[in-house]
Amino acid sequence: MLTIFSSVHRECHVGKNAINHGAWLICLAGGSVSASEITFNMTRGATAISQRVYDLHMTIFYICCLIGLLVFGAMLWSIIHHRKSRGAKAAQFHESTRIELLWTAIPVLILVAMAAPATSTLLKMEDTSKADLTVLITGSQWKWHYKYLEHPVEFYSLLATSKKQISGEQPKSDTYLLEVDRPLVLPVGKKIRFLMTSDDVIHSWWVPAFAVKKDANPGYINESWTRIDRPGTYRGQCAELCGKDHGFMPIVVVAKPAEEFDGWIAKTAEDQATAKAQQQDLASQTMTLPQAMELGEKVFLGHCAACHQPAGTGLPGIFPALKGSKITTLAENRAQHLNLVLHGKSGTAMQPFGKQLTAQELAAVVTYERNAWGNNTGDLIQAADVQSLLKNDK
Repeated sequence: MLTIFSSVHRECHVGKNAINHGAWLICLAGGSVSASEITFNMTRGATAISQRVYDLHMTIFYICCLIGLLVFGAMLWSIIHHRKSRGAKAAQFHESTRIELLWTAIPVLILVAMAAPATSTLLKMEDTSKADLTVLITGSQWKWHYKYLEHPVEFYSLLATSKKQISGEQPKSDTYLLEVDRPLVLPVGKKIRFLMTSDDVIHSWWVPAFAVKKDANPGYINESWTRIDRPGTYRGQCAELCGKDHGFMPIVVVAKPAEEFDGWIAKTAEDQATAKAQQQDLASQTMTLPQAMELGEKVFLGHCAACHQPAGTGLPGIFPALKGSKITTLAENRAQHLNLVLHGKSGTAMQPFGKQLTAQELAAVVTYERNAWGNNTGDLIQAADVQSLLKNDK
């Protein structure tokens, strides 16, 4: 229930730049926004395609208004001028070829008038050729992974809203449930091609200002594209019900001028290369049990507690408990436990963390799970153990 209401609250904020009238009505009923802030129409967005979508929407809307005006106007006129009290008698006619042709031809012409601009816009939206930059977007429960295919840069983007705001211990911010730790950075004025896929279930990458909404399906790659006209921060969300924390999977895109983007991508690539070298150094170091427990608790609360709960009790019938479980307490299951954290479990919400966390973090969180909440196995996993298992996978 908390997730549902959190999703609605989030959509109230997204609605300022999106098409989410249902959420806006709920927001209005709840009094969380003023009437002057509410927009009941699509916005023009920040790209040429979004403008075309807006223009198409308005064209179809005006055609529908005209049809409604003519049809209901004719009905009203007929009711008034051909009523029985005025002595009107209904005309009798059957199998009129002229009328049959007329009421067939007019709807066909209307549909053609609608289909022509719609087809043109859809073809333009699907044309991902001649892209200047390609970004692979991978959805997983419940985060996004971005990989720049032309550059050695990739990272996960996670919800940055504090747990105290979510639980109601702190006031909600203006970007409640719409902020991330690492936004996707893109250049202005360049054609960017998106490749969407998923690690687990179906997600949907949706940024209303770009007129981009594509499903991310496991085992399949969908394509879309955008060319952003002006710098700024653009927000979106996962638009496919993907599980328990669907409401905590926002999207943030920061558009920078081309020169600033080039500087950012170069610095990020350098920082990631340095961090990778540092991880190699850390992997050769050994941790004491207190050190592993301290780091492991931070990793667990940040990545695992949403499903398994902070006290390791899980959610009965949904997510298994780690407290007192065989997988976390029996010595013969130690390797299986580590393998499960690294590679996940197919067909469940347990995702692989082997590429999301460093070897030291993986070792620490497994150590923590085997010693917290009274498990007290005394097992101490080192980063070298993790690296050895990862090397065997290759």
